[in-house]
This record gives sequence, structure tokens and C-alpha cells, in this order.
Amino acid sequence: MFEAVIALCISLSDGPCRDHLLPGYEATTQAECITSLEARPPDLKVFEGLAVQSDPNCTEAGETLRVVEIAPGVFVHMGAVEEPDHSNRGDVTNLGFIVGDTSVAVIDTGTARWMGEALWRSIRQRTDKPATHVVLTHMHPDHVLGAGPFVEAGAKVIGHKNLSRALSDRQANYLESLTRLVGAADMLGTRAVPVDIAVEEQFEIDLGNRKLVFRAWPMAHTGSDLTVLDQQTKTLFAGDLVFDRHTPALDGRLRGWRAVLSEMESIELARVVPGHGGPSLEWPLGAAPMTRYLEVLETDTRTAIEAGQRLGEAVKVIGRSEKSLWALFQAYNPRNATVAFTELEWE
Repeated sequence: MFEAVIALCISLSDGPCRDHLLPGYEATTQAECITSLEARPPDLKVFEGLAVQSDPNCTEAGETLRVVEIAPGVFVHMGAVEEPDHSNRGDVTNLGFIVGDTSVAVIDTGTARWMGEALWRSIRQRTDKPATHVVLTHMHPDHVLGAGPFVEAGAKVIGHKNLSRALSDRQANYLESLTRLVGAADMLGTRAVPVDIAVEEQFEIDLGNRKLVFRAWPMAHTGSDLTVLDQQTKTLFAGDLVFDRHTPALDGRLRGWRAVLSEMESIELARVVPGHGGPSLEWPLGAAPMTRYLEVLETDTRTAIEAGQRLGEAVKVIGRSEKSLWALFQAYNPRNATVAFTELEWE
């Protein structure tokens, strides 16, 4: 398989540089790819601000993401249960796609453009059906910043009604932080994309004899949480409303998250794809660790408040009974305790 790429740099004088995928020019031979590129020159305005090192050209297809088929036509890439860094290149999130009779929906796109490109190739290895929709489950950058290649290929972006504002407020900080953590080369070409379909409550699409149902939830993990239900296989992509092994990250409202998770547990499902870990969980059994953690977080926080502890003292003890049960506990639990304490002390 051959594809079209263009070499772009931060600066032609000292780089870094990286080949960027131009989606939609895939062909079985290089000659066919070149013919397609000449017949339909790509719009390069999306790369404004980067320096062009060479004209678009056709080369053998680049790296892909490893995916597993967890149900017929439902594929998941499981990211590392780690913080984003130079070693993992930001590949720390579960991504997925669902193939219908006529089209494909992509669920989350990763931390950087290179991940969206690699996911695109993984899809193209399995089907030539168009990727018509990209679903972004919430505002966190490890889920949304790889969407560029899909949008350039014509996909519509679906997100929670609050997603656009949340990304607009945070994207500059997200990109600055991730460039430092992951590296400038792997973050080249990365950008937030606009939301085309803002879901207020529920929304449905049909991929061809395959209906997907999207639900926007009240404030929980964040204020922009959206789930995706594949009705055919009863598979729910939960985004970060569900964590597995990775310490949950509270960036919204603790009581809201507990209420949402309780409601989700009552839904009849075959499996759930968490935002981290997995790649799929039995349901509702798979919710048990999350349910326990959030209950402990609330109970410990209330105990600390009732004892008159200050925030600085409380964060050292809230949730500590869960320490051995979760990865990245020290990175996330103190933050969770801070958010929970701030929420509950003024109720």
C-alpha cells in the first residue's frame, strides 16, 4: 500500500521535521497514488505555520496502531497505562473504530496527529469504507488531538455540547504541555478540530445496518462526557467515565460521576471499552473497581472535612487505602482529593 505524505518542519533551518500523512490518496501502487495526487492536489492550509520541506509525494504506508477486534466490526487500540512522555510518544489512551456496511465511525483519536495518522492506516488495512464520523468522548487532549487527518478526509466531528468551549479554553495549554512532555517532533501538525455535531442529550447515526447512539452526560469525569453505544453488539465506548487499572482522574464533579456511573451500571451491555486499560470490560462487573474508588474518595473526603482537616492535610490521607490497587496513584489521587474536597466542603 502507498500513501501521500508531505514533509513539514517547525523551522527549515533546525527542524524538527516529520512526514505528515495526506489522507485519501491510498493506492496499491505508487503510480496510482501519484496519479491521484496530481488529479486532486491537497489543501495544505491546515498546516499553516509549519515550513514545507518538500512537495507532496507518494511512499510506502507508514506505521499503524495495533488494534484488536473485541466484537464483530468493533476494534480497539489500547494505549499504555502511563503518563505521556518521550518514550510512549503520547500513546496512553484507548482509541477505537466501528465498521458498518457503508461507513466507519472513529472513537477518540489520541494525543497527537501521528496517532490519528496511524489509526487511519489501521482502518485502511481492514476496510476501504469512508470514515464519515469522528467521536470525541470528552475534552482531555489524549483523546482528541489526533483528529486532524480524519477531518481533512471529510469526517464530521461529534462531541458533547460543551466540548467546543472546553477545547477552545484549553487547547493552547494542552499543546504547550504535551510538546514539553512528548517532544516537538511527535507533536508536529497537531491541532484541535471544530465540533460539527454538538450533542445535547442523545443523537444517532447509521453506518449501514449499524446504528450508533450517542449520549451526553451531566458533569461527571468532566463537563463534556459523551458515550457511544453500538446497538448491534451492545458495546459501549465509555471514554474516561470508566477507568481500568489507571487511577481515575476527576476533572468534574465527584457526586455527578458517581450518579452517572450508577445509571450506566443499569444499562444492559455486553461489554464496555474504558478510556484507559481494558481493552474491554464485562458489565456491570467491570464497574466495580471504579464504583469502590469513587465511594472511598467521597467517604474519606467527608471524614476529613468533618474532622476539620485543612486541604493540605486531607489530600495526604484521602483515598490512601486504594493506593496498591491502581497505577499512577500518586499522579492522580492527590488531584482527585483536592477536587473532591473543594466540592464537598461547600455543599
